[in-house]
Amino acid sequence: MILVGTSGWQYRDWRDRFYPAGLPQRRWLEHFAERFATVEVNNAFYRLPERDTFAQWRERTPGDFCVAVKMSRYLTHIKRLREPAEPVARFLDRATALGDRLGPVLLQLPPNLRADPGALDRTLALFPTGVRVAVEPRHPSWWTDETREVLRRRGAALCWADRRSRPVTPLWRTADFGYLRLHEGRAHPWPRYGRTALASWLDRIVAAYGGSDPVYVYFNNDPGGAALVDAVALARIARRRGVAVSRTPG
Repeated sequence: MILVGTSGWQYRDWRDRFYPAGLPQRRWLEHFAERFATVEVNNAFYRLPERDTFAQWRERTPGDFCVAVKMSRYLTHIKRLREPAEPVARFLDRATALGDRLGPVLLQLPPNLRADPGALDRTLALFPTGVRVAVEPRHPSWWTDETREVLRRRGAALCWADRRSRPVTPLWRTADFGYLRLHEGRAHPWPRYGRTALASWLDRIVAAYGGSDPVYVYFNNDPGGAALVDAVALARIARRRGVAVSRTPG
């Protein structure tokens, strides 16, 4: 099952493209959740919301909606995975207010953070078994068997990532779920993805995960509503091929 969504929902240039002109911004989440089954929350990386905010998101979304949450940069970019216990505990204390709406937690590592599999292992060990974690390393020193084994042993997914319609990570499968972020395509108008690129990513997903294990796919190319268009396009390609995919707008 592919769960397809976007990295965030509060983009002003989506008004009139996705949100009706008269719809107040305070109702955008409800509008989004009726049309998509999942979203990735990026703003938690910059400013971790209070527990009440996560609880409100739960109350405002349907029972089958799923919220992936990006870990606070305090852990990944300021502490750089050192002394992870307090940042992880604080994050979980707040984000778990989503209850059954909580999807994977994304750890996006700084591009200048060199591989430290031991620090990653200690960090992942702090997450309870019921919380899925995806890790997006961005320094090439991480692409080793040791890193892969840490992820596999902890049941964490390597976050596959794309820039300009090409993979920028190995296509390892390390968990019983997958996670893909699409940052920028090469099609016109920028930063859209072409249909060939989307079909190629679908091929990779199906080859690695088949049709049963969940794979979370988030489009992070939000300018001009590109993420919306591409999410719908990927879902249409999947449906034509008989691959199960979550709801998208018509």
